[in-house]
Amino acid sequence: MVSRTAERHVALPLVEARWLSQTFVHWPYEPRVVQALLPPGLTVDTFEDTAWVGFTPFVMSDLRPGGLPPPGWSFPETNLRTFVRRADGLDGLWFLSLEVGTAVMLAGWAIGAPYHLGALTLHKEDGAVRYAGVRRGGYPSYGVTVRPGAPVAVDALDLWLTSRWRAFTRTGRVLWQTAVDHEPWRLCRADAVDLRQTLTAAAGLPAPSGPPVFHYSPGVHDVRFAPPRPATRARRPGR
Repeated sequence: MVSRTAERHVALPLVEARWLSQTFVHWPYEPRVVQALLPPGLTVDTFEDTAWVGFTPFVMSDLRPGGLPPPGWSFPETNLRTFVRRADGLDGLWFLSLEVGTAVMLAGWAIGAPYHLGALTLHKEDGAVRYAGVRRGGYPSYGVTVRPGAPVAVDALDLWLTSRWRAFTRTGRVLWQTAVDHEPWRLCRADAVDLRQTLTAAAGLPAPSGPPVFHYSPGVHDVRFAPPRPATRARRPGR
C-alpha cells in the first residue's frame, strides 16, 4: 500500500540532503512496454492497470554524509523512473536514468544506479520554473518550463505517483534496495509552458499512451538515505 509517509524512520542515514523545486511529469504507458525494461525480480507496478513513467527535475541541495550539518553539495538533478514491485509485493522505484552535473554522484554506480554526467540548469523567473539539461556527448536532452499553481488536495493518483520510500538498483546478479525517509510532499498543480525531451526515447520507450500529469513541489528538507542493502540475489536466466 502506497503511503504519504515513510514506512520506517531512517535513524542512522548514510547520506542526508534536501530536494528542492521539484517538478513531477508522469506519462501513462502500457504495462508490457515498461516491463520489457525491467530486470529479473521486479514487476511493473500499475495504477488501475496503467503503468507510469516519471520525469522529475529538481535541485539536490546540501548533500552530505549522515550526521553532518549543512552545507553540502548542491546541484540540479533529473531522474527518469518508473514504479515496480518485488515478488513479495514490496514497492519502490526503478530508475531508467539519472542525470547529474557533478561527479560526486557517480559513486552510485557501485550499486548500479544509472548516473550520467551532463550540463543541467534551473532558473526561476516571473513565477515560472525552467529546467534544461543535456547529457555529456549531446544526447539525450530536455527542457521544461512550468508555472506552479494552487496546492493540491491529494487524491489517490497524486499520492501513488509521488510517494515511494525505496529505490531498487542492480549490479550483476544482486538486486539492491535503498530506503529513504522524508516529510510528506507539499504538492501543487503545475501548468506546462513548454516540454521537450528525448530521455524517454534514449531509455528505449516509445511515445506514451496519453497526456502527461504535472505536479510541482517547493521540496522536502529532511531527506535521509539508508545504507543500500541486497534486496535479493537475481537468478541467472533459465533458473
